[in-house]
Amino acid sequence: MAADTRPERRAWSREDWVAYADRLLDAAQRHASAGGGRIHFPGAEGGYGHDIDGLEGFARTLLLAGFRIAGARGEGVDELLDFVRRGVAAGVDPEAPDRWVRPDEHGQAKVEAASIALVLDLTRPWVWDTLGAVTQQRAIAWFASVVGDDGYPRNNWVWFRIVVQTFLRSVGGPWSPDDIAADLACHDSFVREDGWLSDGDDRSYDHYVGWALHTYPILWSRMSGAADLAAGRTAGDIARLDRFLDDALALVGADGSPLIQGRSLIYRFAAAAVFWVGVIAEVPSHTPGRLRHAAETVVRHFADRGVPGADGVLTMGWHGPWRTMAQSYSGPGSPYWAVKGLMGLMLPADHPVWTADPRPLPVAASDVLRAMASPGWVVSATRDDGIVRVVNHGTDHAQPGTVSTDSPLYTRIGYSTATAPLLDVRAWAAPLEQSVVLRAPDGRVTHRAGMLLRGVRVDGVPGEEVGVASAVWEAHWITADFATRNHGPGFAGTARRAGRLRVDSLVRRGLEVRLVRVEELAAGVAPEDVRLRVGGWAVAGDDPAARIGAAEAVAVAGALRSGIRSLSGGTAEVVTRADAGPLGARSAVPVVDLDVAVGEVAAVVVDLRGAGLPVRTGVSLRCVDDAVDVVWPDGTRTRTSLAPPAGDS
Repeated sequence: MAADTRPERRAWSREDWVAYADRLLDAAQRHASAGGGRIHFPGAEGGYGHDIDGLEGFARTLLLAGFRIAGARGEGVDELLDFVRRGVAAGVDPEAPDRWVRPDEHGQAKVEAASIALVLDLTRPWVWDTLGAVTQQRAIAWFASVVGDDGYPRNNWVWFRIVVQTFLRSVGGPWSPDDIAADLACHDSFVREDGWLSDGDDRSYDHYVGWALHTYPILWSRMSGAADLAAGRTAGDIARLDRFLDDALALVGADGSPLIQGRSLIYRFAAAAVFWVGVIAEVPSHTPGRLRHAAETVVRHFADRGVPGADGVLTMGWHGPWRTMAQSYSGPGSPYWAVKGLMGLMLPADHPVWTADPRPLPVAASDVLRAMASPGWVVSATRDDGIVRVVNHGTDHAQPGTVSTDSPLYTRIGYSTATAPLLDVRAWAAPLEQSVVLRAPDGRVTHRAGMLLRGVRVDGVPGEEVGVASAVWEAHWITADFATRNHGPGFAGTARRAGRLRVDSLVRRGLEVRLVRVEELAAGVAPEDVRLRVGGWAVAGDDPAARIGAAEAVAVAGALRSGIRSLSGGTAEVVTRADAGPLGARSAVPVVDLDVAVGEVAAVVVDLRGAGLPVRTGVSLRCVDDAVDVVWPDGTRTRTSLAPPAGDS
């Protein structure tokens, strides 16, 4: 994927945003039930069944309807108002055939209840206040079971109970100050360095940081009566959001693609929500024009690639339908959390954001190299091809020391805005792309979940900076139980320890020098019994091309070139798989296999580049004690100090 060289496009006006939103809303109304209480989008039934699918379809499109109604101040949206009022009345009617599943009947209803409560509060003068007394009381009764319900997972779900009870309090319904206090305290336990939050106690860093853990505190603070409950905490929420936006902006590709990492990727342009929330919160460090431009670039990335399809319906997939990308809880209505990325429509036409001067994304202005301490990422973005890459040594949706299979969504060494991890069945059982594994004679490979992050930083003077990240882990062969529901993390199973591996990554201008050391092998595992395999970036297309040389392999697909070269001998190949990812019919991964020499460092160069750009060659290095001298392709020489091996710390 080369940089976008087209003339600068006209920015979307608010009318363009409205037109895109109304296309989605028109399709939703066409798929509503006879009574209006559910929306059933086409497609196979979701993991939670037909009734939940219908509730999810209504509640998530209701978010977008709420943004439109609020932004229009209730004017000129009569048809939409009628649709919403009718749907709410049917949904809360216990005798209606298309009534909503209650929160005490199914856990997923707790998620959808928050969307409904947010919209009823946001549109209060035009919807709630116009509902009949019977419908209002039925709605209060429908929400009421969340009070005192401790069955909410301790992650972003805490906000679903906070939002619902805040609404209940504002309409004279039941609520519990103890519930809200406990949930706010739980949220605070997720706070990490530099504005990041973990989605629960595990090292779960993904788009939920933006579209949930930063979004809900700001929207909640604007709800009726929330200021009484917030007790002055909103200023801290805004400050964390402001800092997080520094990193969030740097994680968007020049073409608007979000980072393809983490669960619920079928929510697509929901990744734009955090930028709109920054506008709504009036963060001090980022102009409304920059944030609106970032949101627009993300949404248009998908709009330009045919999202939604000709029928106006969002499918489970990325650019097109690819249901394998969804989690087991997803149904045909699930993708509509994407509408959070259109949240700016709640801001009226006279809001200054619509006339603010746009500012480019960081990658569109210059190369970017930065360390993100909380997720354990080195981020390297290159202006010439517009790609943002992440080298990951700290995120695995697990705890340090956990023994499980690797999740392709979290535990790979690299993620980018131009490539996707392999997500077929084999990808969950056997890491291939962006991995370092020990390979047994029968083909089984090890996993690294539970690794220990040993540090992430950027060294060097301007012009000679190097990103440095490292991790060590107990590598295991695992026979997993894949029959359990797949919600994103890896799977537990029967494990056999293989040894301890360490990887240090040195990153400069999108190029990674990966230093691999087998620190020890487990008892009964001899060096000659295993091979060390290092995988590079996966690229995808209809017919990827491969080139294999001495200890070097290259795969080219479309506008992307993925290369891997060993500086320590070994053999190379390109592994291809059909229907293994959302970006093309075939995925290709260059890999190298090396002999195992315990205690010695193997050096491998891993590269992802726009295919039309000059090939970067000529990397050389020398290890001196705990330092590495590298000569990079442009002739720059750097010395990087590494932490001592794990056994010496």
